[in-house]
Amino acid sequence: MQGGRTHLSHLLLWLLLAQTSADLPMCKESDYHFEYTECDVLGSRWRVAVPNKADICTGLPDPVKGTQCTFSCSEGEYLNMQSQQCQKCAAGTYSLGTGVAFDEWDSLPSGFVTHGMNTNDRDVHTDCSNSTWTPKGDYVSSNTDECTATLSYAVSLKKPGTVSFEYFYPDGSIYFEFFVQNDQCQSTDSENRWMKISESNWSQYKVELSSGNNVLYWRTTAYSLQGSAVKPVMLRNIAISGVAYTSECFHCKPGTHSAKPGSARCTPCPAQTYSNKGATVCHQCEEDKYAEAGSGSCKPRPACTNSDYFYTHTPCDSEGKTQLMYKWNEPKICSETVEGAVKLPASGEKQTCPPCNPGFFVTNSSTCEPCDEGFYSNGTACTKCPVGTEPVVDFEYKWWNIMPNNMKSSIFRREFSDSEHSTAWEVAGEYVYTTPGDQDSDYLMLTLSVPGYRLPQSMATDSERSELSRITFVFETMCTADCKFYFLAGYNQWNNDVVEEWKGSNRKQSYSYLIQRNSSTSFTWTFQRTEDFNVERKYSADVAKIYSIHITNVIGGVASQCRRCALSSAKAGSTCVPCPTGHYMVSGTGVCKSCPPNTFIKADHAVGEAACVQCGPNTERNKAHTACLSDCALDVQTTGGALLHYDFSPLANVTGFHSSPRFTNKGLRYFHRFNLGLCGKEGRVPATCVDNVTESGREVKGYVCQSTVVPSDIRSQSVVSSQPFLIGDSLIGVTTDTTLSSISSPKWMFPSASGLLDVIFYYKSSETTQACKQGRSAAIRLRCNPTVTAKDLITLPSNCSEGTCDGCTFHFLWESQHACPLCTKNHYREIVSACIQGIQRTTYVWQQPLQCYGGESLPAQKVSACVTLDFWLKFGVSTGTIAAVLLISISCYFWKKTRKLQYKYSKLMMNSGDKECELPTADSCAIMEGEDAEDDIMYLTKKSFFTKKMKSFSRERTSDGFDSVPLKSSSSHQQREEEDSDDA
Repeated sequence: MQGGRTHLSHLLLWLLLAQTSADLPMCKESDYHFEYTECDVLGSRWRVAVPNKADICTGLPDPVKGTQCTFSCSEGEYLNMQSQQCQKCAAGTYSLGTGVAFDEWDSLPSGFVTHGMNTNDRDVHTDCSNSTWTPKGDYVSSNTDECTATLSYAVSLKKPGTVSFEYFYPDGSIYFEFFVQNDQCQSTDSENRWMKISESNWSQYKVELSSGNNVLYWRTTAYSLQGSAVKPVMLRNIAISGVAYTSECFHCKPGTHSAKPGSARCTPCPAQTYSNKGATVCHQCEEDKYAEAGSGSCKPRPACTNSDYFYTHTPCDSEGKTQLMYKWNEPKICSETVEGAVKLPASGEKQTCPPCNPGFFVTNSSTCEPCDEGFYSNGTACTKCPVGTEPVVDFEYKWWNIMPNNMKSSIFRREFSDSEHSTAWEVAGEYVYTTPGDQDSDYLMLTLSVPGYRLPQSMATDSERSELSRITFVFETMCTADCKFYFLAGYNQWNNDVVEEWKGSNRKQSYSYLIQRNSSTSFTWTFQRTEDFNVERKYSADVAKIYSIHITNVIGGVASQCRRCALSSAKAGSTCVPCPTGHYMVSGTGVCKSCPPNTFIKADHAVGEAACVQCGPNTERNKAHTACLSDCALDVQTTGGALLHYDFSPLANVTGFHSSPRFTNKGLRYFHRFNLGLCGKEGRVPATCVDNVTESGREVKGYVCQSTVVPSDIRSQSVVSSQPFLIGDSLIGVTTDTTLSSISSPKWMFPSASGLLDVIFYYKSSETTQACKQGRSAAIRLRCNPTVTAKDLITLPSNCSEGTCDGCTFHFLWESQHACPLCTKNHYREIVSACIQGIQRTTYVWQQPLQCYGGESLPAQKVSACVTLDFWLKFGVSTGTIAAVLLISISCYFWKKTRKLQYKYSKLMMNSGDKECELPTADSCAIMEGEDAEDDIMYLTKKSFFTKKMKSFSRERTSDGFDSVPLKSSSSHQQREEEDSDDA
C-alpha cells in the first residue's frame, strides 16, 4: 500500500510538470536518462525518465514498470535502460555486471572519502589534516606519519555481494586494517580486519558483503620509533559486486585493452607495447623507444652505459673451465646505436673454475655435487667419517661459480611489480654481487632457504642454552647514494623481521647471528640503492657483495669435517654415542670425563675441559647440566656476622611493567614493556615478549625481554606490541656484589639510604647484534622495602630512562617486601610492663627501622604473676615500726641499767666517804645483781605497776635457792624470816 502511494505521487508530479511545461520543446533522447524508483515491499519498481537539465524540454516518456529489484546482468554485460535488457559491452570496455570497479587513481573516484585524524592522547596537538590516502595513478597510497588515515566508500547492495582489492603492505611499522560497517553500524570481526603483511608482491583480499548499506573502511596508522622511513600501504583494483545493475560499461584505462565484446576485465599490454584509453589492441613501440608492461605510452631509449649490463659465469665444463659472460639487463631499455652508447663486451673468455665449496666434490664432468651422508669433504673428494665420529653438517658457500640450489635472487619493484625482471644477484667466482636494477629504488633480494636445524648427537640435549645454529656471512657495500643493506631472518623484508641494517658504504666485514628457535625458514639479504623513486638510473654502480655464507647444524646440509664423540654402548647402526649428562669429551680420545661439581656443559662445544663452566654464586646447575638456575632462596652473611635468609619465590612469577611514556617526533606516544622472570627451578615459566602487529606472531623467551607497545584503538586493541628482543636468557649469578662476570650494577644508579645491601640478579643474553657484539645483559636489584605491598614496583635508572645507558646493559630496581630477609629473633625486642594488681605483661615489638618480612612472627604477649609495690611498702612500714619499737625498748632497758650502776657507784662512794680507808661491809651476802628491790624503791618516787611486780618478784625465791634480801637492817630481815618459818 505504501509503495502504491509512492508510485501515485510520482505520476501526479509527472502530470503537473507536463502541464507547466507545455510551451517547452519536445525532449530528445539526449535530453534525459532513465532511472529506477525505490523498490517497494514486493520488490517492484518503475522506470522513469529524468531530464539532464531542468526546464529545457517537455514530453518525457511515460513511466513504465521496471525490472524486478533482484534482476542483474552477467559479467561483461550492462543493462540497456531503453529496452531494459542486458547487452554485451563493446570491445575496449568492460563490466562487472552487478558490480563496479576502480582501477584508475589519477584522482579519488566519486564516492570515496579520505581524511586524517589524531588518535593519540588529547594533549598531543598534531595536525593530521593532510594525512590522507593519496592517488598515485595506478594505485592509492596511505600516509606514512603517526596520524590515522581513513579511506571509505559507501555502497548499497540489492543482494549479497563481495568486495575485492589488491594491496601491498610491506612494512610492519604500519597498522593496516580493513573492515565493513553495515546499516546498523556493526563492524566485521576484529580478527578478520587485521591485514597480513605482503610477501614480495601485491596481495589479493576478498570479503563477503551483505545486502543493504555497506560502508567500506581502509585505515592505517604508521609509527617510526627509530626515525627511519616507513613504506606506505598501497591499494588498487577495488571491485564491488552485488549492486542492482550497471547501466554502462567502463573504458579500459591506458596500458590495457579488451579485444572482444563482453569483457569483464581489461588485459595489460605486454612490454614494448602501449595503448590509449578504451583500446582494443596494444600498439608496438618504435625501434628507438621502449615501454614497460602496462604502459600507456612509449619512452625514448637512453644510451647504453656500463650499468646496463652485468657479468656472470657459466657452469664448469669437462676441462674444469668456466666462461665469463656479459649480458644486458632485462628487459633491455637502452640503445646501442645512440651516440656515446657503450657496446656489450665480448663474452666467452675461459677461466679456471673455482674450487667446490666444503662438503662438495668434483665430478668427472667438473661439476660440484654434495657428499653422501656420513662423508665429509674440503671441496675436492669425499671421505667417510671414521668410526666414533659424526659429520658436522652445515652449509658453507665461499666459491660462487653457480647459484646454489637452495638460494635464489629476485627483484621487487613496488611501482611496477607486474614487470618481468632479471635476477638481482649474480655469481662472480669469489663473491656474489648485485646487478643494476631497472630503477635505483628496486629491492634486490637474495634468499637462502633452510629446511630446519638439528644439533649433532654429542650436543643433542634438552637445553635452554644449546646453540641450535649460527649463520655467519662476510659482505661489503660500495655506495655513492643513501643505500641500505638488510639482513632478515625467518621471513623476508616485507615481514619486517629485520635483524640488522647497514647504511651507506661498509668495508668488508663479518657478521654472525645466533639462531635459537627451530622456526626460521629462510634468510634474506636485501640491497636498495636509494628510497627515492627515479625514472632515470643514477646509482647503478652502487653494489653489495657477499663473499661467504656459513650456517651450522642444518638438516640436509653437507659436512666439511667430522667431530669425535664418545665410544661406549653404541646402538646398532650408529657410529657416534654422546657423552652422558654432565660429561665432556677428552680431546682426541673419545673418552668421556665428568665435569666438576656445580658446573654445566658449554653449549657451543662439548670437547675438552673448557666445556665445563662453573655456575655463578648462589646458583645450581639444572638436571641436563646445560645451565644454572636459582631456587629463589639465598643466604647472605653480613659484616656483623649475622646470617640473613631470603625467599624470593613470591616474586618468581613473570612480571611485566612499562617504562615512562616516550614520544616520537610526530607526537606518537609509546612505551617500552619489560617482562621479567626472576628465578625458578626446572620447568619455570619464562618471560615472553611477542609481536602482535604482523601475522608472524614472533616471540622471544628468556629471563628478561623487551618489546615496544603503542596504546591505540587500531584493530580494536588497547595495546599493540612489536619489536621484541631478549635481554637475558641465562642466569649468571645472584649476589650482593655490584660486579659479576663483567656486568656492573653501580650503586649510584639506585642510591639507597638503608644499611641493608641489595641483592642483585645478573643475566646474560646469547643474542648478539651489531651494537652489542658481546650480547645484551641485565642486572636486577632487589631492595627491601616493607612498606611496598605491590609485587611489581620496578623502576628504571633516572639518568637512563629506557633502562640502559649504552643499549646493551639494562638496569632495574625492584622494591618489595618480599625482597627483605626473613624475620628472626634478632629483628624484635621485648618490653616488660610494670606489675599491676599482681599481673606483669611482656610485649614483643620489631626493631626499627624494620628490615625483614615473613619468617618468624612476633611472639604473643606473655602474662605472669608478680608482687606489687604496695605490698612491699606495707611490709616495709610494718617491719620498720616493729624494729623501731624494739630498738626503743632495748634503749630504755640499757638506759635504766646504766642508771642503776650509776646509783650503786654513787652509794659506794658515799659510804666510803664516812670512814676513810675502809670499805663498807655488806649487809647481806646473799644479794644478787638485779634483785635489790630497795634500790628501786629509793630511786623511784612513784610505785608503778611495773615496780609492784618487780617487788613481788623480789620476794620470791630465786631459781638458785637463794632468797632475795633487801638492803635494810638485819633485825627486820630476821623478823621476817621467823614469821615465815612459823607460817610453815
